Amino acid sequence: MGCTGGLLLWIACLVTSLLKYAGAVKVSVRDWTLEVVQGDSVLLPCSFYTTGSLSRLNIIWTLAPLSDPGSPSQVIVYDHGQVIEDPALIGRVGFVGVPWSADIVLNSTRVSDSGTYRCMVNNPPEPGDPGIGELSLHVLAPPSLPVCLWEGDMDVGGSVTMSCAVEEGEPVPEMRWDKMEPDPISLPLSMEGTLKGMVGIINISAQNSGLYRCSVSNPLGTQNCYINLSVYSPPETSPGILQGVLLTLSMALVLLALLALVLWIHHSSRDRKWREGEEESYNEIRKPFPRDHARFRDLGPDTWGPTEGAQCCREVGGLFSSAIGHSFQS
Repeated sequence: MGCTGGLLLWIACLVTSLLKYAGAVKVSVRDWTLEVVQGDSVLLPCSFYTTGSLSRLNIIWTLAPLSDPGSPSQVIVYDHGQVIEDPALIGRVGFVGVPWSADIVLNSTRVSDSGTYRCMVNNPPEPGDPGIGELSLHVLAPPSLPVCLWEGDMDVGGSVTMSCAVEEGEPVPEMRWDKMEPDPISLPLSMEGTLKGMVGIINISAQNSGLYRCSVSNPLGTQNCYINLSVYSPPETSPGILQGVLLTLSMALVLLALLALVLWIHHSSRDRKWREGEEESYNEIRKPFPRDHARFRDLGPDTWGPTEGAQCCREVGGLFSSAIGHSFQS
């Protein structure tokens, strides 16, 4: 409202403004910033002053969440004696001392309850704009239990990536990776956003085997998860063992060759002896008769004595026995 002109006009404008201000609803907030641990209850204060009747009092609480400050939502309303709650907050929010106070209580707080709360009070027919008060609520939460995962090739020379993710924590938890066994080592990690961290290991070896821990922590607590890596490495073959195996094989081959040679010589000797024996038997059958016959022929019956006759019979019997035996062998 512009005020120009003479002194009287200026005074009239000032009085009108004071009267208008005196009739407006005044709102005050005791605490501009509040903090609460998740799960606890918190009182959101909002006091107001009005000179009019409270029969048409109107109170509206809204929330602009931290996750989306540009999209405020209605929390609870008091209008002409009726209370209307946001369906998502039924049972968790309520007025305290209405209609004499606009304070509300928020129970079982969650991280999603964090944001800027606005209290607007209007009491028709009082003139002027509604009284407005604002405060900021910060819901603190310990880190949730992280989830550890790994992927990659666990053979020697491969690559492995370990990840650690946590769903919530306020303030945002700090994350770190450590190798616990056999030698404690702190590992560098790369973050994906604020709630996921990864560690990459390339060209892994047996030394990378062991227990790994991911820790997430903030002022309200610490949570851990673990990964036990077992890198597979084929057994090593030492030069001494290899040489011993080769020497053993060589000696075995030499022994087999000698054994084969001995068996061949033995078999050849036996065959030769068998052939020579067969020839001698054949000659014994055919040759003695003429010689012995001539000798027997020269001996007349009158010259045979008892000794010569017996010897002759023995020799002839032996010859026939040998001939018969060789015949059966053949």
